[in-house]
Amino acid sequence: MNRTDLQKLSNTRIREAHILFDAGEYSGAYYLAGYAIECALKACFAKGVQKFDFPDKNVKKIFIHNLTELVVLANLKDELLTSRQASEKFAAGWDVVSRWTEESRYTFPLAKNDAEELLDAIVRRKDGVLPWIKRHW
Repeated sequence: MNRTDLQKLSNTRIREAHILFDAGEYSGAYYLAGYAIECALKACFAKGVQKFDFPDKNVKKIFIHNLTELVVLANLKDELLTSRQASEKFAAGWDVVSRWTEESRYTFPLAKNDAEELLDAIVRRKDGVLPWIKRHW
């Protein structure tokens, strides 16, 4: 898997999250929206690896699901801090996104408000988390 694959996967997962949300499947929408961020951050990490190739399983440190740790591994910690300081709305959005965990796939049922809040924090054009990550991938 390489950087381009991860970028495509991120875009696909956020599209799927919207489809699930529109169908009233809020738990699935929430999980896939967070997974889209995970893939996007891994694409940023892959950008720093030889010819954008994603490392094999021997590089275990990147095979995690903690979004805050992935920001560090993607070398975006300073940029995140700067962006959080520059925009309260982005900072609040990151706070929502950073609460996502891989275990959320087992959360059922999840409230519509939770999924809506996460999707909004991720996709807002001006200060959304995914557009911010895409500027770095």
